[in-house]
Amino acid sequence: LRDPRRPIGSFIFVGPTGVGKTELAKALAEFMFDSDEAMTRVDMSEFQERHTVSRLIGAPPGYVGYDEGGQLTESVRRRPYQVVLFDEIEKAHPDVFNALLQVLDDGRLTDGQGRSVDFRNTIIIMTSNAGTEYLRAAPIGFATRGGRGGVQEADFDMKEARQKVDEALKQAFRPEFLNRIDEIILFHPLTMADLTRIVDLQVSELTARLHEQQVTLHLSAAARQLLVTEGYSPVYGARPLRRAIQRMVETPLSRALLRGEIQ
Repeated sequence: LRDPRRPIGSFIFVGPTGVGKTELAKALAEFMFDSDEAMTRVDMSEFQERHTVSRLIGAPPGYVGYDEGGQLTESVRRRPYQVVLFDEIEKAHPDVFNALLQVLDDGRLTDGQGRSVDFRNTIIIMTSNAGTEYLRAAPIGFATRGGRGGVQEADFDMKEARQKVDEALKQAFRPEFLNRIDEIILFHPLTMADLTRIVDLQVSELTARLHEQQVTLHLSAAARQLLVTEGYSPVYGARPLRRAIQRMVETPLSRALLRGEIQ
């Protein structure tokens, strides 16, 4: 029953760095379009100047790069079924928002060559850090709520955070832009339980690769906890986890395999 003239959906993902906003966009691309490569990521920090709009939709006739097409329009023209991810949308120039309004309103965008590019079969996702200082103000994942034997859930008032983030979004974006968004999704700060599950997911990928070498990997609870502690950063969230697994598990295992110490 959705409006057939608009994209499949349009969302703003709001949350601290490293909580999984981009990963969710990739997972959505794989679920909806059978491949996590069915996604175009546009870093909006590169579109802070007025003239950079032409990089999105292509240069007009007579200008350098006219034949090349735009970064956004050319990608969607070639692959109309995909997720389009605009990273850190609040950094974009106002003229970029004018182009996005056309996409959100009409499900199309006119490129520099005058061709109408169809966005009706895309999912539009925008990430934003607006208001996330209110999320980082709470202890991220390391505050307990009375549990024994370790850290559990962060004692964090999401209702209050939602109100403050909504206010920050209203200051960062024009009302006509926010009114065209289907849903604003607030990402909770990661808890220790979340981080442990992320470790399990990433280790399972490593286990699958090791299985090809006829090697079985088992991690104890203490080992998983050590990876969580070493791989978590209050600034970068869960992003350092993969590096911690590479440093503490993958590299030592690779060296042991090369030396023939693992049969």
